[in-house]
Amino acid sequence: MTRAWPPRRILIAPQAFKGSLNATDVATAIAAGLRSGWPWPDLPEIILRPLADGGEGTLHALLAAFGGGSLIPVEVAGPLPGQRVVAALGWLEDAHPTAVIEMAQAAGWALVSPQQRDPLRATTYGVGELLRVALERGARRIFIGLGGSATNDGGAGMAQALGARLLDADNADLPPGGAALARLARIDINALDARLHQVEIIALTDVVNPLCGTDGASAVYGPQKGATPAQVALLDAALARYAAVIARDLGRAVADLPGAGAAGGLGAGLLAFTHARLVPGADAILDATSIDAELERADLVITGEGRIDAQSIAGKLTGTLARRAQGRSVPVICVAGGVADGYEQSYDQGITAVIVAADGPRPLAEAMTHAAELIRDAVSRAIRLWVMHP
Repeated sequence: MTRAWPPRRILIAPQAFKGSLNATDVATAIAAGLRSGWPWPDLPEIILRPLADGGEGTLHALLAAFGGGSLIPVEVAGPLPGQRVVAALGWLEDAHPTAVIEMAQAAGWALVSPQQRDPLRATTYGVGELLRVALERGARRIFIGLGGSATNDGGAGMAQALGARLLDADNADLPPGGAALARLARIDINALDARLHQVEIIALTDVVNPLCGTDGASAVYGPQKGATPAQVALLDAALARYAAVIARDLGRAVADLPGAGAAGGLGAGLLAFTHARLVPGADAILDATSIDAELERADLVITGEGRIDAQSIAGKLTGTLARRAQGRSVPVICVAGGVADGYEQSYDQGITAVIVAADGPRPLAEAMTHAAELIRDAVSRAIRLWVMHP
């Protein structure tokens, strides 16, 4: 297909810049830069589609894709024992009532200051409370985004909130956190919420890590949550024990399944205690937002994420969107907060150009504070380069 030149229809479809701007704010900043830098007399049609891939922004992206819905505030347990937070539950009331949950709303790293991060005790109990509220409201389908977690408990806290008992050798309930799983002796699901068997649960993830081992939840993501090398080893062994007891008591082998290590092992917990399906978050959200139809009509795509690296093309939103655009010969500009090793691989996956938002050396905290204007200015500069297109 021959695309119009200059571009007449531009699709702006970024994800959040973690810890700085949500996807809607990123899209708005890109659009502002596009308008300010547009070198031709007539502005193009601009379509904003804020996106996500299972992490931050999933809640709002899915509600928008489904035509609205509502946000219900729910007070639940936070990631730290004794902490309470207000999390948003997305709700769509129709013939097939649907709930949308972002696990990070209840157990995310953003809810814990760097000084307080405690992967040994952090819990997903609040995620289970959100699921319970969805069940009480009569949900027939639940989407849950797995990303941005502060936890490493394998979804044990979630299971406890839903009625499962995780017991030690003295028949006492385990306390919160992944470290306690090293003492797990048996699992009792007699009081597990029976409504879990009557609802479809779709878990959205952007990673394929298993629960345990060198590529598992503890080894790969534990250090980001504050775990020392010794704590990583402890947590990995605890999750291995957890997986072994799940296999024995529940008859479900979760240790090596792709995606089981997502969100500190919450993927494994969902597979063990519910009938959840783990699906690639980027594809699920792109399908829900009918992005392929938008790509058919677009002359240019501008996307964005906080950092472009080799992982960006491995199941994450940027690479998934770029491959779909490439199949339709649509050029893709990606604006990024920064780049890291392997970002060049994105060019083979459909990214036409990567534009770094930073305008020079500055502290990270300052750059995050001014992210919107940096994105706007970077896009403005980038779009002017298109005047040179033959």
